[in-house]
Amino acid sequence: MSKVEIFEPAMCCPTGVCGPGVDADLLRITAIVGELVSMGKEIERYNLTDSPEVFVQNPKVNDALINIGMGALPLTVVDGEIKKMGDYPTNSDLVSWSGMTREDVIEMIKKSQSASGCSCCGGGDCSDSDCSGGDCC
Repeated sequence: MSKVEIFEPAMCCPTGVCGPGVDADLLRITAIVGELVSMGKEIERYNLTDSPEVFVQNPKVNDALINIGMGALPLTVVDGEIKKMGDYPTNSDLVSWSGMTREDVIEMIKKSQSASGCSCCGGGDCSDSDCSGGDCC
């Protein structure tokens, strides 16, 4: 299993909800990382405000910040190698890098659907005319 580390710019909270506007990408990252961690995947998020020492202690991250500046963040490291800079990884990236199997992905989707109360229309209202008996549209 791979170790995934996400180095984030300075912010007051990991979801971005505490600022003047909601950052949808931060909400997405928070949700997918939480789900993957709950499945036993090794993913860490480091915020420059809370953990500046981690940024300095990682030579590749430190070099990126020195040479590129704050534009390098967010920066994703997988097993010690920089995989993405300047943007958050996609859900697909995180699933792949965390070593998930097809079965793991299916289990994650099932868990997400059961938590939403409905598996049709992306977790929407099953009484919707496009849904029939809880099947996906």
